Amino acid sequence: VQLQASGGGLVQTGGSLTLSCVTSGFTFDEWAIGWFRQAPGKEREGVSCISSSDGGTYYQDSVKGRFTISRDNAKNMVYLRMDNLKPEDTAVYYCAADWDQPVSDSWCGQYNYWGQGTLVTVSS
Repeated sequence: VQLQASGGGLVQTGGSLTLSCVTSGFTFDEWAIGWFRQAPGKEREGVSCISSSDGGTYYQDSVKGRFTISRDNAKNMVYLRMDNLKPEDTAVYYCAADWDQPVSDSWCGQYNYWGQGTLVTVSS
């Protein structure tokens, strides 16, 4: 199982970025995918997750209405569109995957496979 996040960078407050997660080594449409982030000095936290097949999604309260997760099963990729970025969104963002995790508006799932992160820096 391999995952690689990309698309991070430096953006001003209010700007947008789209993160991509390219995956391989597993049956993509059977696995849930999650985006997590870790800011300096803070614990890793779930940002947004998407289920394998029933369309279930999870968003952390702080990103609701600003971030959108989507997946392209034909390309084995997951995206995180981030709009109206704030300085508090600054973190290393990771994508993660696991088989058939339940995802709902209150549950992100649990993930055993992780990719390397991509740094998002939002300047004030």
